[in-house]
Amino acid sequence: MDLPTATTALRNKVGSSSELGATLKFDCGDDGVIVIDGASSPSAVDNTNRDTDCTIALSLTTLAEMMSGELDPMNAFMTGKITVSGDMGVALKLQSVL
Repeated sequence: MDLPTATTALRNKVGSSSELGATLKFDCGDDGVIVIDGASSPSAVDNTNRDTDCTIALSLTTLAEMMSGELDPMNAFMTGKITVSGDMGVALKLQSVL
């Protein structure tokens, strides 16, 4: 999966109303970033690198596995496939988005 495909897939999953109530960034390193703005109405998903309430660092492969349901976000965290900085409460709401 490439970044534009992942961005579109997340945009479709989030829709116009997310349960996040905050901003979250998936930082995929050299591949780029995907930001979910669940604090705005309607919710937005884009690739603008900016400060967010929570940042999750991971590979695009790991993001694809979480989006497909192949990898549980909590298991990804516990096994070190993702690292979380910022508001951990936002990260815990991730399962409702994915």
